[in-house]
Amino acid sequence: MKRVSVVILNWNGADMLREFMPSVIDYSVGEGVEICVADNASSDESLEMLRTEFPVVRLIELDQNYGFAEGYNRALTQVDAEYVVLLNSDVEVTPHWLEPLLDYMDTHSGIAACQPKLLSWHNKEYFEYAGASGGFIDRYGYPFCRGRIFDVLEKDCGQYDTVTEVMWATGAALFIRLADYREAGGLDSRFFAHMEEIDLCWRLRSRGKKLVCIPQSVVYHVGGATLKKENPRKTFLNFRNNLLMLYKNLPDKELEHVLFVRGILDRVAAFVFYLKKDRENARAVMQARREFEDIRYSFAASRIENMMKSTDEIIPERTHFSILVKYYLLGKKHFSQLELF
Repeated sequence: MKRVSVVILNWNGADMLREFMPSVIDYSVGEGVEICVADNASSDESLEMLRTEFPVVRLIELDQNYGFAEGYNRALTQVDAEYVVLLNSDVEVTPHWLEPLLDYMDTHSGIAACQPKLLSWHNKEYFEYAGASGGFIDRYGYPFCRGRIFDVLEKDCGQYDTVTEVMWATGAALFIRLADYREAGGLDSRFFAHMEEIDLCWRLRSRGKKLVCIPQSVVYHVGGATLKKENPRKTFLNFRNNLLMLYKNLPDKELEHVLFVRGILDRVAAFVFYLKKDRENARAVMQARREFEDIRYSFAASRIENMMKSTDEIIPERTHFSILVKYYLLGKKHFSQLELF
């Protein structure tokens, strides 16, 4: 058994792999560490390039494009390691990045997963959108981070350099015990992509496991390498999957109220897109809501399982307040202004 398998999921990402694989190889060192690329049936030169330029990398070849969630689920059936890192192909790692993560997990058995500090590859003094220094969600399912609320990215001045328990760890660089990943059922393949790591982390957290950000480990993330933030397909997946995540994980006493409020808030979001003359994204929001209503009950068995296995109904890292109110009405743009606990 390996100690750590760093697994990069790829689909037609030869250029990204060529750019960022050298840092992963150079800095992911140590006894029992392996680097894998799981390929989602790429049609570009990815596999040939990896075999030629990076022969040290272990290849896991999948027979079709399974998306992010199922791609990782299938890849990790072929991994035998104590820990795995789900690492995006557009991440530049830094010297000794694995050591703080590994040391902390080795000495804290109750921690299921962790993440490094995620900074922007484009502007390395600032946090990156997809995870910053650890993720939280508000009462209505809106994610935010230490270092990022909605589109406001803070400059990294060391203000979030403490190891902190979080609600979710970024899927861009998710360090997780493989046994916990499997016990929780892995990523939900029905999501295809987006929100699946938050859903997984919520399941872990509600079952008594904890998650942390360890900022002593630093990586740089390009972000938006597959779908740009304003892409209607991404908008659709984010809204639909967020609603599915709420349906799967919310306690019974909150479900009806939260989904009712989200029905209002989602329609407001669609209207704002419409006012901005962005009709494609407005339609994507409403399409997401329609599909959620059509398929939600096919997730009923998952909801029942989650409720049965839940041991922690109250999760401090899922806030009691609305981040929309804090941000838009009270002007709280930085995490440090939120008075979280």
